[in-house]
Amino acid sequence: METLLFLFPQFNYMAPKEEAYFKMFGPEDLQATKMKEDSGRQKDKDKRSRLSLFLTKSGSHENVSPHKKTNSTQSNISTEAALQWSDSFEELLKHSDGVETFSQFLRTEFSEENIEFWLACEEYKAIDSKTKLLSKAKYIYSVFIESEAPKEVNIDYNTKMAIQKNMAQPTKSCFEAAQMKVYSLMKKDSYPRFLHSDIYLRLTKRKGPGATMFRRRSRSCVFNERGEATTEPSAW
Repeated sequence: METLLFLFPQFNYMAPKEEAYFKMFGPEDLQATKMKEDSGRQKDKDKRSRLSLFLTKSGSHENVSPHKKTNSTQSNISTEAALQWSDSFEELLKHSDGVETFSQFLRTEFSEENIEFWLACEEYKAIDSKTKLLSKAKYIYSVFIESEAPKEVNIDYNTKMAIQKNMAQPTKSCFEAAQMKVYSLMKKDSYPRFLHSDIYLRLTKRKGPGATMFRRRSRSCVFNERGEATTEPSAW
């Protein structure tokens, strides 16, 4: 019995299972198995790399990328310029620094896909080439619109279905309804919170602790006989 167990270790239940298993294969079998496993791991790695590249390749996404501007760059924004952003949401979007700062705020709320989608639509409407228009439309749809998209925006079912029908022959206005809905959401919901966020308040109160923040308009403050500025009670 002992001799049989020595000759056929796969039947020796006292031996480690891994050792008994691998002794059943020859060197060539083991090498083929290892090569197959390595190939599978490489394919998974390549797939993850392609997905990462796809998500970061958009022109609009690059415009608002957190790596585009650092805090040191943001420190170059003047208080006067930042105060203009509080006049209206439209005024905020007119300034590239305003868009970038607002995008940073949306990232803290995990809703940066809204501004990225809006910017992508603005770029889309400016395209003249039919070939590029089709390519950009497919990109916007796959990244922002379709179900389970990587950066799916919150729009209603009917709007989403209307866009889907237009994908065969997209026009410059096929994303217009969705863009307006996302714009309204940012203006009514995100923008008011942005004006009270730490990101924005740091820009508008950088003159030192306890400094008074004045609005850009002249009616926000008055000057006494010594030329010192004092705020009106209704300034805010």
